[in-house]
Amino acid sequence: MPLMRNLSFVADSFRHLGDNEAIPASGDIIVPLARLEEAANRLASHKGKLGIHVPNTVKPASLTAHFNEVALISVAFPAFSDGRGFSIARRLRRNGFTGTLRATGPLISDQYAYAKACGFDEIDLPEALAARQTVDQWKKGASAISLSYQRGYARPSTILDRRRAAH
Repeated sequence: MPLMRNLSFVADSFRHLGDNEAIPASGDIIVPLARLEEAANRLASHKGKLGIHVPNTVKPASLTAHFNEVALISVAFPAFSDGRGFSIARRLRRNGFTGTLRATGPLISDQYAYAKACGFDEIDLPEALAARQTVDQWKKGASAISLSYQRGYARPSTILDRRRAAH
């Protein structure tokens, strides 16, 4: 799947492993959450970064103990209209996760600014969707929201903060 990072499509250094696929000796890998313990046990001999793919029903607090083991957390978005992944990203950042946060699924360019505000670093898109949405559309989506009423990960001040500062 194409990877949108910093308003351009980039190569993905991580390889997605399936439920039954063997963990390789080297390379950056993303494993399903159910395989986290198995992958963490192999880390002593593994040369590469570990990422986990979590469903949009995961409780972010349950991942806190693994923050030092994983370099990337990929949050599933089964549909662009399902926003639970945004809440998960926001909670992971509030709980102290400083690694890479990846939204995986059919997000649209209009959601890019919000994804960044919630703490996502990159978006892993299905091929067909990426083919329909150009980099210019993603740039337009990134600049669509300049002010908000809520404090975001990427925007610490709000419209209300600016009003207070003006008085």
